[in-house]
Amino acid sequence: MTSIGTLGSEELPDTARALLEFGGVPIALLAIQAGGTPFYAYDRRAIADRVLTVREGLPESIRIRYAIKANPMPALVSHMAALVHGFDVASAGELRCALDAGMSRDGISFAGPGKRRDELLQAVAAGVLINVESFREIRILGDILKESDLRARVAVRVNPTFELKASGMRMGGGAKPFGVDAELVLELLREIDQSKLRFEGFHIFCGSQSLQTDAICESHSRALDLGLLLARESLHGIETMNIGGGLGIPYSSSQKGVEISSITANLRSLANKLIEAFPNAKLVMELGRYLVGEGGIYVCRVLDRKVSRGKVFLVTDGGLHHHLAASGNFGQILRRNFPIRVGSATAGPGREVVTVVGPLCTPLDVIADNVVLPTMREGDLLVVLQSGAYGLTASPVRFLDHPLPKELLI
Repeated sequence: MTSIGTLGSEELPDTARALLEFGGVPIALLAIQAGGTPFYAYDRRAIADRVLTVREGLPESIRIRYAIKANPMPALVSHMAALVHGFDVASAGELRCALDAGMSRDGISFAGPGKRRDELLQAVAAGVLINVESFREIRILGDILKESDLRARVAVRVNPTFELKASGMRMGGGAKPFGVDAELVLELLREIDQSKLRFEGFHIFCGSQSLQTDAICESHSRALDLGLLLARESLHGIETMNIGGGLGIPYSSSQKGVEISSITANLRSLANKLIEAFPNAKLVMELGRYLVGEGGIYVCRVLDRKVSRGKVFLVTDGGLHHHLAASGNFGQILRRNFPIRVGSATAGPGREVVTVVGPLCTPLDVIADNVVLPTMREGDLLVVLQSGAYGLTASPVRFLDHPLPKELLI
């Protein structure tokens, strides 16, 4: 067993501090409301505050869309419908979720590199904006229009030559399956015109999960410049210009969050630039993780406390099957622990180094490795922070067929 000794409270690492309430409700009470552990909980007020912080100072010509892929819990999506201007969806299932939430069809965009014909038909029938990502999609949409009296609204997703620097996931620049290479866009626009599709603008999304404010601002600026250049060269007008998002959230104490005031100031400048060229155009920023990631937690319970050759393992009923990202197996090159807290007042006063694992038969099922926690007992609760985005639906929930966790919006 590795002991920490007797640190003063001001010297304790964050992990050694308890989190006994979330959204004003005791963690233990939430566990009862959920019908047991594991469960996710999302704080509607914290999420609303984050959206309002982004929207503060932005003119009406800038639209904020929520990327449903970050967290498609129906109650949360319905909550977001009253807070943002629109939704971005990436499947027919997410499209139904967006429509069920009451979002205006004019505020929904549909992206994704592999849209099936039936999905494109559903999107056309729903009247939403389709971000086309290949010549194949243009041909399918053209055939749909020939076979029906429907109209199709489209924007072109562009794969630029540049990328979002220091981003966790790079969605543009170089060879990518996303969008149409910038040098082919003019040819694609000619096919759009011939197919009688309604062209409305561009979608240029370079990457996500960046904590570098300057890099995000540069990416947004370059995306707008590229969209304006393509519009001028093609002699097309623009009604909407989606410059993506890219804003990340910190997952460790060594990371700092973005400076949102600098990003919104840059957005105001870009909106003015867009309006000078196209007075009725709207600038769109698409955000997911940044809006909901810090507003959620994942709670599991200690099932067993094991000591193996001097190392303490806390075996819980949670794990990578519910929270793949926390296990380090979702987009991390070097594994880092998510911030974790004790959720039980019964935890002991001592401090020790432990590794928190799940119940799965794989060494990959690690929730937190070598972290300092108060002395935990069987039945104590553990809370994983920063869990509002890419949690349950981004995880292999059928692996070993354990019960699904509940989700609460409080």
